[in-house]
Amino acid sequence: MKGSDDILMTYLRVSQHMSRLFRVHFGRLQLTFPQALVLTVLGEEGPMPISTLAERTGSANSTVSGIVDRLEKLELARRDRSGEDRRVIYVAVTENYRALRKKAETDVGGYFSSVLCSMPKEDRLLITSALHKLDEALLSKEAEDAGL
Repeated sequence: MKGSDDILMTYLRVSQHMSRLFRVHFGRLQLTFPQALVLTVLGEEGPMPISTLAERTGSANSTVSGIVDRLEKLELARRDRSGEDRRVIYVAVTENYRALRKKAETDVGGYFSSVLCSMPKEDRLLITSALHKLDEALLSKEAEDAGL
């Protein structure tokens, strides 16, 4: 099926381009893309447990825990014990992160928006629609395969 090969190869090229752009941009800030993503989620949504942060970033708890360890060493994130339930630990950004974000004038979403702004609005809407449809098809296939 030639069409599906074209879609897959285009998707892979776009993913590679995005990864390269993000690596270069966030590398200037001495951050990896996963670190920048964790900081962006925390900066936008506020403190949350590692399990919620893992879910929001599409990563495993152990992966996010390691990222948070490194962000703590960089003094960009901190762990705080919950006042209501001492067993629950929240991760939050620090003032150092807020200063870095202001200095960089962008986060993951802001940087991606700056890339997309070079495209006409109609093209952005087409891409959004197509990606939603691809996401739905992948979720459907995943559910179908799980029900084997």
